[in-house]
Amino acid sequence: MAWELDGQTAAVEQALAGGTPQRAGWFRFYFEDQRWEWSDSVYRMHGYEPGAVSPTTELVIAHKHPADRNQVAATINDMIERRQAFSTRHRIVDTRGKTHEVVVVGDQFCDSDGEVIGTHGFYVDVTTTRSPKREEKISEQVAEIAERRGAIDRTKGMLMLVYGVDELGAFNLLKSLSQVHNMKLAVLADQIARDFCEVGNEVIASRSRFDQRLLSAHQRASAADE
Repeated sequence: MAWELDGQTAAVEQALAGGTPQRAGWFRFYFEDQRWEWSDSVYRMHGYEPGAVSPTTELVIAHKHPADRNQVAATINDMIERRQAFSTRHRIVDTRGKTHEVVVVGDQFCDSDGEVIGTHGFYVDVTTTRSPKREEKISEQVAEIAERRGAIDRTKGMLMLVYGVDELGAFNLLKSLSQVHNMKLAVLADQIARDFCEVGNEVIASRSRFDQRLLSAHQRASAADE
């Protein structure tokens, strides 16, 4: 399964309402030459101006929180050796010394012949935000779609359980996915909720199965509308 990102960069950069594009962005990694590409948002998430450095595996690992570095390095090595999708929740430390909690979800992408040549996906900054104004703004955004709020709140709760994030982080993740796939938030939330129920208790034992469901939920939601 390939997760197409070309042509969707603008949607990712504006994934969160309120003009805070640094909270979500895309990455791409090529297996053959181990080359990384970051969106402007991911550069800023690490504390750099876009294009200021050439991201390498060494740089990626160097920015991981010391307590998370070995685990993330092992995940990257496994991704390269197995050429498979992955997901992780960990901390990064930017150039100013600020720590960010991030969810990183990646999937395979292929060349024109169908050969897996790399992985690409998203960084979503889910660092807990305690600003009352920020929380109030998110509440207002959700209230705008009050007629479908039940499904959205239910899905946020599921994401909080699976990824160990707070309500704001869960909403950020859900909204990022809805905008990058140009799909209504409520429609995508409803599909993710159905997927969660189908996976059941396996979500807690092995998150990887739900990760892949999360990545492809928009495809099933689109098919259901046809």
